[in-house]
Formats: sequence, structure tokens, C-alpha cells
Amino acid sequence: MLHLKRNLLCVALASVMTLSAHAQAQTTASEATSSNDATAGNANQATNLDTVTVTGIRRGIENAIETKRESTSIVESISAEDIGKLPDVSIAESISRLPGLTAQRVAGRSSTISIRGLSGDYGTTLLNGREQVSVGDNRTVEFDQYPAELINAVTVYKTPDASLIGQGLSGTVNLQTVRPLQFAERTFSVNGRLEDNSLGKLNSGSDDRGSRVSGAYIDQFADRTVGLAVGYARLDSPGQANRWEAWGYPTDAAGTYVLGGTKSMASSTSNVRQGLMGVLEFQPNDSFHSVLDAYYSKFEKDETTRFMETGLAWGAGTSLDPTSVVVQDGVVTAGTFNGVRPVLRNDRNTGDDKLFAIGWNNEFKAGDYWTLVGDVSYSRADRQESILETYSGMRAGVTDSVDFLLGRHKPTFSYGMDYTDPSQIVLTDPNNYGQDGYIKLPEVEDTLKSFRASAERSFESGIFSSLEFGANFSDREKRRSVPESFVDLIQDETVVDPSYILSPVKLGFTGIPGSFAYDIDRVFNQYYVLRENVNADILNKQWTINEKVDTYYTQLNINTDMGGVSVKGNVGVQVVRTDQDSSGFSLTQGDAANATPITGGARYTDVLPSLNLAFGFVADQTLRLGLGRQMARPRIDQMRASANSSLCTAGDCIGEWTRTGGNPALKPWTANAADVSYEKYFGNGGGYVSAAYFYKDLRTYIYDQTTEYDFTGFVPPEGYAGPTPPNIGRYTRPANGEGGSLEGYELAASVPFDTFLPALEGFGLQANYSDTKSSIKRLGPDGPDEPIAGLSRRVTNVTLYFEKAGFSARVGARKRSDFLGEIQGFGADRAQVYIKGETVVDFQTGYAFQEGSLQGLSFLLQINNLTNEPYEQYFRDSGLTQRYEEYGRQVLLGVNYKF
Repeated sequence: MLHLKRNLLCVALASVMTLSAHAQAQTTASEATSSNDATAGNANQATNLDTVTVTGIRRGIENAIETKRESTSIVESISAEDIGKLPDVSIAESISRLPGLTAQRVAGRSSTISIRGLSGDYGTTLLNGREQVSVGDNRTVEFDQYPAELINAVTVYKTPDASLIGQGLSGTVNLQTVRPLQFAERTFSVNGRLEDNSLGKLNSGSDDRGSRVSGAYIDQFADRTVGLAVGYARLDSPGQANRWEAWGYPTDAAGTYVLGGTKSMASSTSNVRQGLMGVLEFQPNDSFHSVLDAYYSKFEKDETTRFMETGLAWGAGTSLDPTSVVVQDGVVTAGTFNGVRPVLRNDRNTGDDKLFAIGWNNEFKAGDYWTLVGDVSYSRADRQESILETYSGMRAGVTDSVDFLLGRHKPTFSYGMDYTDPSQIVLTDPNNYGQDGYIKLPEVEDTLKSFRASAERSFESGIFSSLEFGANFSDREKRRSVPESFVDLIQDETVVDPSYILSPVKLGFTGIPGSFAYDIDRVFNQYYVLRENVNADILNKQWTINEKVDTYYTQLNINTDMGGVSVKGNVGVQVVRTDQDSSGFSLTQGDAANATPITGGARYTDVLPSLNLAFGFVADQTLRLGLGRQMARPRIDQMRASANSSLCTAGDCIGEWTRTGGNPALKPWTANAADVSYEKYFGNGGGYVSAAYFYKDLRTYIYDQTTEYDFTGFVPPEGYAGPTPPNIGRYTRPANGEGGSLEGYELAASVPFDTFLPALEGFGLQANYSDTKSSIKRLGPDGPDEPIAGLSRRVTNVTLYFEKAGFSARVGARKRSDFLGEIQGFGADRAQVYIKGETVVDFQTGYAFQEGSLQGLSFLLQINNLTNEPYEQYFRDSGLTQRYEEYGRQVLLGVNYKF
């Protein structure tokens, strides 16, 4: 059951009902004339199949259902309501509403997608059928790079298909842009939005208001043999976030948990994204068809985070006043710490992401039976990021006391001193970290070139309608480096120039009046110098991966009748040959100055058979069966050749040599998969119900393995006084394991209410529920069963909509249970964290003029994150909160015009 905040949700539902009343009155008044117009319209449709008769919400739903119904595989689909209008403000949010799919929020935005309980690492994303590179560290596509305004439709393949190149183990997401020759006439579309964030301006100089603009032009030339489509979208969306984070919860002598340290934060982000899409289509006759499409995206992020960080139970020289302690359920929930020295942080994170993709597809029909296709493509992604930390605080020797009260999700604090007073604050290293700040400069470069050739021979009779065969050749190279430096003050305990000081950051989220703030760029350039960090870990994060993948396939397409039952589908096989290699550095005892270049790689072949069958029964019923072998390539960072060897000086390995690194010979995840789905369609194509079950038997998976390694010739570091280490030590790196499973069921319904009750014309419901569980030893064959990253056991999506006589409204909720997620952690590496389940509610309403001089004009009001749903991480052992964030409510007011 979805538990929602009632007041705002009731407003949204009431809006749906109110618009219904207005629409009903308007429809009744014009019923006599509109019925005649409809009759004329139906006559026109008989001669012009391109005429659009359904628009808006219903059009998007019906197109998506038609795609699902006609597919020979088990798929889910979404379709644009109109040119440049997907149902949500981002592609990820639209995709996450599909059965068996969900999204992880990053900084308040849906960014990565899980398919059937598996994170983005196990799926792939295509653009117009071609695999895409990513600006992230690995393969996972960040959907923020793709403006919803430039995408016409999305199809998610849940079962394998031999003719689909670049498939994933969990599924394959195919983003599709428009094809201009499919439109009946020239079309212009412009859209604009103004947006506002309910949290206001948390940091001085930030903005809580933004805008979105987009436009599209589609036209046909030369007697409709040439088509052109151009689209542009610009997003200027500010983000605000209140954040609190715990260092951890150590236990005292009695086993009681106590807060180890705290961060009270406020972040303000400027997100500016520009996207450009172009399609040139040429079809001079029925025998030749050529499409050239290109896409470019540039995403600029500038995030300022200011906060107070205080060591408590883990702080140096701190003490908990025993007379102040309150204990509830084994946790210290209130008390006073003395001797604290807060670090006042002024941090800035900037990023510049660029993505470019271009493809040229040519189709030639040779005679009555043969179709030949050639496709060439190129894509490239670049990321340049800067993550800067600067510290300030009280002068040496000054300490403070802080009272804390630990609430259900986050604490409140009361400090004794005023941390907004510039006269008491200096730039310094309050907790003796050995640095006055730190800077990381992650860089990623990802390129992919591919060529595909295929042929299809059609048959006039028999079980099989055609035979397809072909090959795809791809070459991908990904590079990553993270130069890092310590940030040192030219002079310790520096007083900040008053002209650099800004209004204090707002930290009332945790009861703190505010914290010292300054212009980060000007202070950094004035008072600091850099000291390069030559730690071995820096070079360990520098690598290059190259993959050459040759895919050969053949597939028989099925289209026949058996005893009055129609049968569609396909049976085929892919043979995938991979040649992968990596280059990096081998280091010993953290000596980056004497690092040795190292390379490694592997060649292997995977055979991936597949079968899809769709049985069509009477009363619009379809039973689908999918069998096949699926594959997901390893995470790219796990394939790095880099490794670091050192002599262990603590723990159970003390006195032994140890080595950690990647594995350039790592092979993919593979699974034997079985899917079955029942679908019932009704309402003239506007509705359906379905139930599906899937099972994946993991033949291989990837885990961190520790094995023996010969360290003969390795010399202990200077100053080592222990016994001579044995030559055989430990080597920990990713490896392929065997066994495990993933299974679940999915229920879905799309119901236009007028199918059953004509008085409810315009109302409808979309809902789905999935239940997924896994059994895998993620920590190794001898370890316990562990959750897979991205797996929420239960996922629910519910959308209630109304659309009639130009009025429209929609309220949707997406809910997921707790899951293991991945975020950017320390050192700009990925870290796994446990994330609480959440329910995110969105609302949309609008009006579109349907006749007269204003026809084509529409207005829109959207409220995203209607209930200000928080994001929460927790520690698995104690269940206590690790991180708690609120992003505010986003309100958008927009106008669309199509002509």
C-alpha cells in the first residue's frame, strides 16, 4: 500500500476531479456539432493514415500499448504524447514507471535505472538501436544526458533477441528519436517551462528558480523523399538539498551505539544541459531507405556545499558528559559532547560532461525477397570534474561543547559558540588532518566505433516468415584518471578578507543557525597552494580499457497459425567474440615514483541462443514465452590491469605480502533465462492487463576473490623490523564465480475507465507491481547470500489520469523497497550503500486549445516530488541512519505550442 502525505496528495486528486467536471460541461455543450466533426474526421482517416486523431496522455498510452502488443519479444514501452512531450520531465522518470523497472535518485534526480532488480551495470542502453558510451566510470548510462524533449519513444527489451546487438543481462533500453517521413506534414513545436524549488536559496549566490526551453522542426521535401528533423533542448535547473550524514555509530563498553561524528550540510547546484538532435532521412523509392541521425549533449554542473563537520565519539580529545546521556533501545539519543572542534567546510564540485553520437543506416531491397542493411556509427563521451574541499574553524586550542538530540531520521544540534561570526573563524586545519583542503580532478574519455551488416530473406509461405543473418563489429576504448592534490595554506590560521565573506549558509535543517561562508574561488586562488598527492591509490585509479567485440547472428522469424492460434516470434543465436585488454600500473608499497606499466587481457567466445514465441488467442489474449542466454560485460573499472602490492602491518594478514587490483581477463556475467507473460487487451487498444514471471539461472557472476600469490623478490620497506615475510602472500581481485539465481513476477494494468463505465470517459489508471528476489553469494562461493546492487524486493507504480475536452491531469506515485545502491564515494570511486525505500509522487495538470486561432497552444503545471520525499542511507548492521537528504518540491509552469 502506498503511504502518502495526505494534504498535497488530496489537492492533486481533487484537481483531477475538478477538471473532469469542467470537461464534462464543455463536452455536453458541444456534443451535437462535435459528433458531426468526428464523422468527417473518420472519413478523412480512410484516405490519410498519417492523420493523428488521438493526442496527449491517451495517445502516448495507446502508442506504447500497441508497441507492446505487436512485439515478438517481451517488452515495455513509452511513447511521447506529442512532439517533444514525454510524460515526465526526464527520461529516467518515465522509464522508472514501467513494470519491473525503477530508478535511483542522485542529488534528487532520477539518473540510473534498474531492470528487474539489477542495476545499470547489468543492462545496456541503445540510441536508435546502437550501443552508447557513458560519461560515468563504467558502462551505466546516466539518463540525465538525454533530454526527454528530444526522445520520441523508449522500448525496453526484457527477453533476448538474436538480431538485437548490445543486449544486457537484465534487459536492453532502446531510446528512439523521430523519423521525419513518418509525419504527414511540416511540424513546428516549441516548449517552455519556468521552475521553482521549495527549499529556497540555501547558499549565498545560488538560485532556486530555473527554466527549460525546447523546440523541434520536422519537414519533408522533394515529393516526400527527403525528411529533416532538428530538435534543441536547454535545461537550466537549480538544485537545493539539505543533507545530514553520520560518520558511524561505535559502541561503548555496554554495547550501546553512540554517534561517532556528524556532517550538517546544505548544497546548491546549478545544472545546465544543452541537447541537439538532427535526423536526415532519404527514401527515393520503395527499394532504398537511408537515415543519418546525430545527437549532442553538454551538461554543466556547479555544486556548492557548505557544512559543519564535527567529530563526536570518534573525535580527537572529545568526551561525552555522562550526566547528559539518554539511552533508548540501545542507542544514545541525547547528550552533550565536550572538547569538540568543528570543521567548517566550503566545498565546490564542478563537472563538464559531453556526449556525441552519430549513425548512418542504409536499407536496400533487392528484388521481392531480399533486404540488405548497412549501419555505421560513432559515439564519444568526455567528463572533466573538479572536487574541491577547503577547511576553516576556530583558532588552535579553542574547543566547544555541543548538545545533540537524535531523532527518528536525523539529529538536531546546539553548539555553544557562534560559527557565523567571521571574527572567530580562520582558514586552518582544525582537526590536524595534515592538509588544509583537498582537490580531485576526475577525467573520463569513452569512445565506441561500430559497423553492422545484415541481410534478410523473406518467405511467402511456411512457418517462418523470414531468415535474418548479419554481423556487428565494435571497438571501444575507455580511459580514466583522477589527479589529486593536497590543498595547503600559504600561512596557517589565515583571516579571510571581509570582501570575500558571504552570508552564512542555512543549516536550520539540523537546528544549527548557520555556518561561516566565503567565495570559494577567490579564497582558493588567494590563500592556497597545491601539493601533489603521489599515493599509490592515485595511479591505481588510472587505467585504459579496450574492447573489440565481433557479434555474428542468425535468426528465423516466425509468423504462422496453429489450430486457430496465431504464433509469432523468432529463434536465433548470437556468437560473440571478445578481445579485451587493459593497461595500468603495478606499484609496490605505495611507491608511485617507481610504478611499472602493466598490461593484460583475454580473448573468449560466448554463444547466446534465444527463442521468443507469442501465441494469440481469442478475445485479444496473448501468451508469450522467452528462453535464452543473456550476458552482461564486467564493470569496466573491474577490468583494469592496475595493481598495488604492500606488506600488511595490521589485522589478520600482519607480516604477509598482499596485493589488490583489477582483472583484465575478467569474463562477463551470464545467465540462462526463462520468461512467461500473459496479456489481455481491451478498450479498442487503450487498455490491457498482464502477468509475467521470469527466472535467471546465473552461470557466472563476479566477486572479489583472494588467492595465493608468489611475492619472491619483493623487498620489505625501510624500517620494517618484523620477521622475514613468507614468499607466498594474498592477492585480492575480481573473479568469475558460478551459481546463483534471480526470479520474480510482475503484474501490470492500463485501464481507461470508460471501457467499463461510459460516464467516466477521460479517466484512466496505470498500475504495476513487481516482486523480485535473488540468491547469490556476492562475497564469494563460501560467503552468505547477499543482495545484488539495485535490487528492491518490491516495486509499485500507480498513475491516475484524466484527459477530456482539452483538460488533463495526472498524479503518479512510484514506490520501491530498501535496496543496495551505488554512489560516488571517497576518492571519486564508487561505493555501495544501503538505501531506504521511498515513495515519490508527481502531479501534472494542463489545458490544450483544440480549435480556433489558439489551436496547438497548451499550458501546463507540474509538481515533482510533491511530498518532498527524503533520500536515506542506513548502516546495515545497526539499521541507524547514515545519510538523510531532502531536495524540496519542484514546481514547473509551462507553455507548449505546435503548428
